[in-house]
Amino acid sequence: MITRIDRRITLDDRAASPYLEVPFEVAPGVGSVEVRLRYDRAAGVVDLGCLGSAGFRGWSGGARDRFAITPDAATPGYLSGELEAGVWSVVLGLHRIPADGLELALEILLPASAPPDAEPPAPPPLQRPPRRDLPAEAGLTWLACDLHAHTVHSDGSLGVAELAAAAAHARLDVLAVTDHNTVSHHASLPETGSRYGVTLIAGQEVTTDRGHANALGDVGWVDFRQAAQTWVSAVSAAGGLLSINHPLAADTSWHHPLTERPPLAEIWHWSWLDRRWTGPLAWWAAWGHDTVPVGGSDFHSAGQGRHLGGPVTWVACESDEPAAVLDGLRAGRTALAAGVDDLVLLRVDDELVAIGADGTLLTDRNGSRQVVRGEIARFPATPGPHRLETPMAEVVAISP
Repeated sequence: MITRIDRRITLDDRAASPYLEVPFEVAPGVGSVEVRLRYDRAAGVVDLGCLGSAGFRGWSGGARDRFAITPDAATPGYLSGELEAGVWSVVLGLHRIPADGLELALEILLPASAPPDAEPPAPPPLQRPPRRDLPAEAGLTWLACDLHAHTVHSDGSLGVAELAAAAAHARLDVLAVTDHNTVSHHASLPETGSRYGVTLIAGQEVTTDRGHANALGDVGWVDFRQAAQTWVSAVSAAGGLLSINHPLAADTSWHHPLTERPPLAEIWHWSWLDRRWTGPLAWWAAWGHDTVPVGGSDFHSAGQGRHLGGPVTWVACESDEPAAVLDGLRAGRTALAAGVDDLVLLRVDDELVAIGADGTLLTDRNGSRQVVRGEIARFPATPGPHRLETPMAEVVAISP
């Protein structure tokens, strides 16, 4: 059975709600569903997702115009499993609607006409490059982490295994896989990480047009349609950590109101291209230095010209297990740097240790500066955030 729905989306629809649910009935015994969306992509942007009668079944945003769900497989971004009988909904995100409206056509096929799209095949594991060894407090190890990356489960170009292989090649110890508004990638992370020698953290980028936030940890699906304050409480209650993403970044800057702030914020995002511009540091100071700073590459595709681990978040951890990494982040044991092999500023016991930073300036929260001399330089640790700057005032490392 094919159901076709033709509809003109208007500004009134967008003003009423950014999300439009189109219900359809799934009868008992239906084995699969397929949805196709058509509209003029040059004229607007409509996101695509699905709710089953029992709850969330997937989201692909603007990355796809088709998905299929079966008991054994689903299009990346969607959850496989038996199709429970009842009222389902196609969820449309009305992201960009032109002034004169947007014509769209929606087809719902029960059963599906073709199998779901599959992830790219997994590459063979390769011997990973050696990890960087940095001085740390007793019982802790500094792990190189990228806390923001995407796969084909949202708008990335790589499968989970391909991304894990790339992370290992980039000498990362930990990678958070944070696909937009979905958890369909979570199930494969432990086995895939073990195969490629990198810890994969379950994550999801809770994505709206008023700001994005990474939910780190296996916390279940976060309903991005709800108020942002519910994200904070839901993630915390489930034992995870929420991080405000790229709070100063074009049209994805953060402007959700909050009464309780999440513990982390992505102070260093790849879009901080001119690090003589101190906007991210000013935002952090205004928001509050009690927020733990993290960084992320926001990797989608090698064709974008940016790489995994740029920037890198060093986290001092008791082990490389996901829970230990979250504990290190929760405790604020972080340091941010441009890349895995770049100079870094670490808090170790009662010292600040600058490594590979000869000729830079150690700057404290009040703007006082000291010249760094030597491959490894140690300074008494004073309270508050510190950073390393070049003589031309480019920020090259941050320590909270």
